[in-house]
Amino acid sequence: MISQKILVVDDDPKVRLLLRRCLEEDGLSVLEAETEVAVFAALQTHDIGLVTLDVQLENDNGFEIAKRLRRNSEVPIIMVTGQDDVIDRVVGLEIGADDYITKPFHVREVLARVRAVLRRGRAAPQPTQTNGEYSADNSAVHSFDGMVARFDHFELLDRTGDIVDLTSGEFRLLNVFLQNPKRVLSRDRLMDLLNGAEWSPLDRTIDNQIARLRRKIERDPSAPVLIKTVRGIGYMFAAEVQTS
Repeated sequence: MISQKILVVDDDPKVRLLLRRCLEEDGLSVLEAETEVAVFAALQTHDIGLVTLDVQLENDNGFEIAKRLRRNSEVPIIMVTGQDDVIDRVVGLEIGADDYITKPFHVREVLARVRAVLRRGRAAPQPTQTNGEYSADNSAVHSFDGMVARFDHFELLDRTGDIVDLTSGEFRLLNVFLQNPKRVLSRDRLMDLLNGAEWSPLDRTIDNQIARLRRKIERDPSAPVLIKTVRGIGYMFAAEVQTS
């Protein structure tokens, strides 16, 4: 099996070495970068499976690098920072980061999160229910609240017919909801449907993914009516869904 390549972006050589040793010991291949130029040079010459990205580089801004990455790539991003700042976390996730780790961190937690994000990237994008089980269906078209999801085209059309910019993870999450309308799904069940039978208990990003998806499909994300929170349990897709 070819090892996944992880691009570690940090201006501190000690941090890069720490992450390299941790990831390589687990069988992952590691490349390093400390500038924006080096990041995009690596992406052009290597098949990168995931990027760990420090927010505060000496000469560059990690958030700006993440924005540029998201304009051109769906490569998973884990933001790494020395600031335990809620605003920084929110900004990073809104940009499209898949997870967020604050320094100082435990290397085993970093490894668990990297593995969890990589599993999400490999998860089957179109689970459909058949006799209580889930299998792939690329041909279904789902309509809800004036929007249309076309899985064979891997696209979502908004209420004016324009394409909504969804990440692959957001699209898979939407598909799970559309396959299970009016059904309460716990966080564990959502993670199982998205990531398969194995996922890390450290993976707490499902709420962040739902928050990002709400911003893209709800008429008023501050008062969601499509994806409703069921307190103490999980979430429910409350809209009527028509499938063809």
